[in-house]
Amino acid sequence: MNAGITREQAFDLLKKYNQEEFHIRHALTVEGVMRWYAKKLGYGEEEEFWGIVGLLHDIDFEQYPEQHCIKALELLKDGGASEELIHAVCSHGYAITVDVKPEHLMEKVLYAADELIGLIWAAALMRPSKSVQDMEVKSVKKKYKNAKFAAGCSREVIERGADMLGWELSDLIGKTILAMRSCEEKVSDLLQ
Repeated sequence: MNAGITREQAFDLLKKYNQEEFHIRHALTVEGVMRWYAKKLGYGEEEEFWGIVGLLHDIDFEQYPEQHCIKALELLKDGGASEELIHAVCSHGYAITVDVKPEHLMEKVLYAADELIGLIWAAALMRPSKSVQDMEVKSVKKKYKNAKFAAGCSREVIERGADMLGWELSDLIGKTILAMRSCEEKVSDLLQ
């Protein structure tokens, strides 16, 4: 798979349209999570591509939230991204804002994990450690059941993503926690 741009170019493109630390942190976290999943699912040779997709998945969200995954097409095309990268990024808006269906395993992982990462991060911030390092599946599931907690993180999308992958929700949560642990320190260092 070819992104059409380097990781450095992708990060510059992200920063062109995103200035808020929250959005940069989320992008870097999703990048790290996608890299972890690439390695764990046997796609290590595609790790860079999976990471760039994660990094750029919300490129349009800060400036164009009402056109999320729609405006991304234009921004990515103008930035030199490949059609593969554009499809992957846009597919995480499937049945929400666009009709671009996740096809590749990587796209299904992004679809399932993106919203969940937000929910896990919100749960982590409520812990004394403010970290995912001591997060447990049962803690996330307890928060998950409370619809008012991290209400912006769609449980419907998370569950649809788990179904696409053929995974139990608990498995998706457990794997995503491990993936977030793998990159939490690096993300914090990059934001210093």
